[in-house]
Amino acid sequence: MGDLEIRPATADDVAAIVAMLADDPLGAQRESPDDLSPYMSALERLNRDPNQYLMVAEREGRVVGTLQLTLIPGLSRKGATRSIIEAVRIHADERGSGLGTQFIEWAVEESRRQGCQLVQLTSDASRTDAHRFYERLGFEASHVGFKLAL
Repeated sequence: MGDLEIRPATADDVAAIVAMLADDPLGAQRESPDDLSPYMSALERLNRDPNQYLMVAEREGRVVGTLQLTLIPGLSRKGATRSIIEAVRIHADERGSGLGTQFIEWAVEESRRQGCQLVQLTSDASRTDAHRFYERLGFEASHVGFKLAL
């Protein structure tokens, strides 16, 4: 399968990232791969924030996965810092290869390295396969999430 590199995303990766974000029924409704300008603006904002890590997994020169790791310092839990893993996507050709496990393990280790006491993530209620995947990695479905579109 070739060597895997996990590295920060660059502007050159944005088209591949957006394609992965749009490559499922939910993402197809939310993403616009034909206009990358809002994604490029978002990447600039992310790059200015030291608590944001937009990462890609690259194999043999090809972006095959992405995730965003956000560090959140807080007062609760005795002043704990937590991390949130978001927008995890694995290229369709790589699903089932173990890449998702490697990528999440990287995010957990990086969270630990950054002094986090808790790692959390959300997954759309319809993504039952993803729920099983995260549970296999030790995550627990412990909360009910709410969103408000603005």
